[in-house]
Amino acid sequence: MSRALGIIFSNIHDDNVPELTAKRTVASIPFCGRYRLIDFALSNMVNSDVAKVGIITKSNYQSLMDHIGSGKDWDLARHYGGLYILPPFGVLESSSLYTTRLEALKNIVGFLSKSTEEYVIMSDSDMVCNLNFKPIIKKHVETGALMTFVCVNKKRCEVVGNSNAFVTVKDGVITDFAFDSKDEDVTLYTNICVVERRVLINHIVEAISHGKKHFLKDVVRPEIKAGRIHAYIHDGYYEEITSLSKYYDESMKFLDRDVRDGVFRKANVYTKVKDSAPTKYGDNAVVKNSLVADGCQIEGEVYNSIIFRGVKVGRGTVVKNSILMQNTITGENITLNCVIADKNVVIKDGRNLSGHETHPFFLSKGTVI
Repeated sequence: MSRALGIIFSNIHDDNVPELTAKRTVASIPFCGRYRLIDFALSNMVNSDVAKVGIITKSNYQSLMDHIGSGKDWDLARHYGGLYILPPFGVLESSSLYTTRLEALKNIVGFLSKSTEEYVIMSDSDMVCNLNFKPIIKKHVETGALMTFVCVNKKRCEVVGNSNAFVTVKDGVITDFAFDSKDEDVTLYTNICVVERRVLINHIVEAISHGKKHFLKDVVRPEIKAGRIHAYIHDGYYEEITSLSKYYDESMKFLDRDVRDGVFRKANVYTKVKDSAPTKYGDNAVVKNSLVADGCQIEGEVYNSIIFRGVKVGRGTVVKNSILMQNTITGENITLNCVIADKNVVIKDGRNLSGHETHPFFLSKGTVI
C-alpha cells in the first residue's frame, strides 16, 4: 500500500503515565517482556504495506530512538520511503514545543507537502492492538469520506482514564462526539484515522491561519456536522495505556494465552531484535504462569509475573504478580508482590515490597532499595 503514509504521535499522552514517562516517551514504554508500545503502531503499518512512516517526537525521545534505530527491524531502512524522526524544532517556524495534536501537525506540514502518497494514516502509540489498514483504506475510498475514524465498541465501565473521544455513529457516519458519556455501551474513537494527504494539509494550513489549536474541536467538529466523517468499527483487541494501573492490568492480561494469541498471532508484531543467551534457571528455581525473556538468571520463584531481558532473581526470592523490567537485579530472600520495577532497579537482600492489584508498588528507573 505505497499509496499511504504513516504518522505516529509518540508523546501525545505522556502525562497519562508520568511514572513511566519521566525519562521516555509513552511510545517507548516497555511492554510484555520484550516489546515497546510503539511496536504495535509500527507493526500495524508495516503489515499493511505502508513503506513510509514519520514519528512525531517532542521530548525524552532518546530511548525511542535507541529502540527504533534505522527501522531495519520493521523493514523500514529503505532508500525510498522508510522511517523518519520528526523532532519539534525541525523547521524554522517552530519556536516552541507543541501542546496539542494540531500544533504537532503544524510542525510537519513541510514533511507532508514533500511526500507523494495519496493518503495519511495517523495513529497514537499508547494502545495495544493488531490492526490491518487495508480494509480501512478501501472503505474510506468507497464511501468518499473526508476522514475515516477507527472506532471500537466498549462498555463504559471498561474505559478508565480515557483521553479519547466518545462518538455517536449512525449508518457508518459519525454524527457527534463528546469527551465523556453516561451510556452503558459506548463507541470510542481510537485516535487512529485515515485522510487524504492534500485534505489534511489544507485543514492544517486553514487552522493555522485562523489560530485554531484543537484537532477534534476546531477541525473535525465542522466536518462532523456536514456528515463527512465516517467510522470504521474495529472488532479485534484494543486497549489504551491511560495510567500506571491500566498498564499493570493490561500487562497482566497477556499472561493469558488466549489474549496473547488474539494479538500476536493475528499478524506479526515486530520489535528490536537483541541476541541474548537463553535464560538460566537454578536448581531450585520455580516459574509458573509467567513470561520470561531471554538473558535472565532465575534462582528463586516467579509466579504470575512478567520478566524482561537481563533480570536476575536471587536465591530464596519470591516474585508474585509483578513486572520486572530490563536489567532489574534482586538479591536473596526477597518477597515482591504487585511490584512494577522499571529498568536497572536493584533490590537488596531481605526486602519485602508489596502493592495491590489496584495500586501496584512502583520503583522508578535506576532505583536502589
